[in-house]
Amino acid sequence: MNKSLPHDTIVPFEGSDKSKKQQVAEMFNQIAFRYDFLNRFLSGGIDVFWRKRALRELQEIAPQHLLDVATGTADVAIMASKLLKPVTITGIDISEGMLELGKKKIDKLQLNKQIQLFTGDSEAINFPDQSFDGVTVAFGVRNFEDLRAGLAEMLRVLKPGGWGEAGSIGV
Repeated sequence: MNKSLPHDTIVPFEGSDKSKKQQVAEMFNQIAFRYDFLNRFLSGGIDVFWRKRALRELQEIAPQHLLDVATGTADVAIMASKLLKPVTITGIDISEGMLELGKKKIDKLQLNKQIQLFTGDSEAINFPDQSFDGVTVAFGVRNFEDLRAGLAEMLRVLKPGGWGEAGSIGV
């Protein structure tokens, strides 16, 4: 079976000699300052609806330790803190620019004790097996360089009986 999926070959900049991961990180670093506005504007606000819908899927298990992969500017993490009230939320992303904005939002909302953001790769999550009760990834899944590897890593860090949400589709 071929391990590569068509998704894995879609890159932001055709003809670039950089990997998809490098291209994605650079692209989001460049647009980070306007990402939230563009996301709301271009989706007509539906992005907020989908995030809430995905997080509601986790309410039944009431996760205490949540991982948000490709957290970006921390929209899912912040929304999860309000809807799910876990003890900790850890967000990871490959874009330093997006994380910087997410950290500012978290500071402003005084959620620093609950939400921590780190530079991290969806295909090599730097946490032990079975570390989290729940794992989320919103729209960032489209940017994984190796979709299967990213989903396998999310499953690896998920505790037995935990739940993952990729958009509104259970992992």
